[in-house]
Amino acid sequence: EVQLVESGGGLVQPGGSLRLSCAASGFTFRTYAMTWVRQAPGKGLEWVSTINIHSLASYPDSVKGRFTISRDNAKNTLYLQLNSLKTEDTAMYYCVKGYADSSERGQGTQVTVSS
Repeated sequence: EVQLVESGGGLVQPGGSLRLSCAASGFTFRTYAMTWVRQAPGKGLEWVSTINIHSLASYPDSVKGRFTISRDNAKNTLYLQLNSLKTEDTAMYYCVKGYADSSERGQGTQVTVSS
């Protein structure tokens, strides 16, 4: 059974940083691309970042230069470093097995950016 458990969210002031983690189990982590998506209140899912099996990362313009995705295949863990946070980054962040259109995701971790 695929399990994805996110952690690391919280309340942070604008300009602050957080590091999200996603512990994966139930599949061969190193053989899958992994993705972060987010959902703000009242909005649909938004793609945040994808990292492929060669650790090549991609980002939308909205987070490029501020967020960094990484993976540790030895620990079966996916990370997302969030820097220079803005109020519009407030959302539930989900870890996804595969690409953004996959339905296999965790329960999410809440990130709230507020002064």
